[in-house]
Amino acid sequence: MSKVTSIAVLGAGLIGRRHIEQVALAPEASLYAVVDPSPIGKQIAEQYRTRWYPDFAAMMKEGRPDGVMIATPNQLHVENGLEAIAAGMPSLIEKPLADDIAGAKKLVDAADKAGVPILTGHHRRHNPMIQNAKEIVESGKLGKLVTVHAFFWLMKPSDYFEPAWRRRAGAGPMLLNFIHDIDLLRYLCGEVEMVQAFQSNAVRGYPVDETTVVNVKFKSGLLGTVNVTDTAVAPWSWEQTTGENPAYPHTDQTCYFIGGTRGSLSIPRLEFWTNEDKLSWWEPFVVQRTVAPKQDPLLLQVQQFCRVIRGEEKPLVSGYEGMMTLKCAVAVQKAAATGQTVRIGDL
Repeated sequence: MSKVTSIAVLGAGLIGRRHIEQVALAPEASLYAVVDPSPIGKQIAEQYRTRWYPDFAAMMKEGRPDGVMIATPNQLHVENGLEAIAAGMPSLIEKPLADDIAGAKKLVDAADKAGVPILTGHHRRHNPMIQNAKEIVESGKLGKLVTVHAFFWLMKPSDYFEPAWRRRAGAGPMLLNFIHDIDLLRYLCGEVEMVQAFQSNAVRGYPVDETTVVNVKFKSGLLGTVNVTDTAVAPWSWEQTTGENPAYPHTDQTCYFIGGTRGSLSIPRLEFWTNEDKLSWWEPFVVQRTVAPKQDPLLLQVQQFCRVIRGEEKPLVSGYEGMMTLKCAVAVQKAAATGQTVRIGDL
């Protein structure tokens, strides 16, 4: 086995704790430190019998890990990422890469200039099921892609909104959930050219988006729709259809559909539908299903980060990829606010 790669985790919130757990589990990685100023951060470091530091600078005074995973609040991603880049340290930055496009570009430009790899924590791309879907799409079995639809429908309970920040603009499913879905659509279907969108907060009345409907035009000419809501009791979301996170009930439903001139694909079930003989609505269907191995994409993400640190491969989700996905989310917000079509290239 290659040399064990030491990784520090900045931020001991919900996602930070999951990263800490996966770094500790990965045989090719070691948990160098937990970096978080809170008592919880110190307690978690003690639990994992590793170093604790209140901030990045304090850690660097005593030594340095091989890489750092940044899971601090969104508004700190740029500051923490620039610290890591200045130290010449590869970093994996949780999504969204930054809280605005200017910040994301600053990170990407600084990393390019310094020659330091940065990755974005869109971990779903690492899921073996998505890798299989990518292979199916790229094989040409679907023919020319013409349409795609993505669901994110579920009900967030009232106690979810007890923390005040979850009732404020920017904390709705658009930035917290949709950004994952649009990232996967970009990965599977190509770059987005323009978007149209409508939003509503008619159920709870908080100044935060609840329901968003998006029309998407891809550069290839493919057209898509994305329907996002956290106010509907429904089984059609990534969380509930994939079984990726055991905290959610697992259904046997579908959250994405990709349609092409020779067949269509459902995700996560990976059912490929085509006609038996002639391509026609009169013809019987043939259905082929691919079964992907079940592996935790967060663990696979840590393992790939180690290989990137060692210079063995390029990032699956680079800082640039994270910036382009963020642009799509910002474009949707702008389109919903103005009622106009927004081109990604204009941002």
